[in-house]
Amino acid sequence: MNFLALVMYLVVMGITPGPNNLVLASSGVNFGFTRTLPALMGMALGLGVQVGIITLLLGSLVAWIAALQTWLALAGCAYLLWLAWGMAQAGRPGERGAANPIGFFGGILFNWLNPKVWLMGFNITMVFLPSGMNPWHAAVLFSLVTFATSLPCIALWAGGGVVISRFLNKPWRLKAFNCTMAAMLAMTAMWLLLQMLPANSLDAFQAMA
Repeated sequence: MNFLALVMYLVVMGITPGPNNLVLASSGVNFGFTRTLPALMGMALGLGVQVGIITLLLGSLVAWIAALQTWLALAGCAYLLWLAWGMAQAGRPGERGAANPIGFFGGILFNWLNPKVWLMGFNITMVFLPSGMNPWHAAVLFSLVTFATSLPCIALWAGGGVVISRFLNKPWRLKAFNCTMAAMLAMTAMWLLLQMLPANSLDAFQAMA
């Protein structure tokens, strides 16, 4: 196994814009780093565990997962769009009716409904899993490496949100930021949906229209 290539792949996937990072940056702006930390840890830990489970079970469940691919994509897209709507409605910290951070368990759940995480887990298993390696050993190794690599990457986005918040001291600036991040998250959700859907899904839909 090319360990360096695996770490580089995880760094690229962890630090580039995606649903996790957009949500953490927005949370950092609206709630600060301390209140964002539970979601941050939940996302990092959940990501590592999810990659380990995919590694362990991919061989026996690949046909089952492929059959559910469309439903996973639809559920994930719907969840991301719901988060985008809540992000657009976020107000100033402490404001009555303002949204709350998604929390630790929300961070874990976020991964299971995030199409990007499923794609990353599949890619890691298919590309980096040595043919002769024990699946349990690989699952533990991939989980630990994913957690250790993704945590600082996504923490940069949460911290960046805290830094940006200093320039969003006017309500209209904060509202514009939240709406922009919500729009980016919604567009990301739709792009990931198109990536996850089977190739013939759009053709079948157009034929029905």
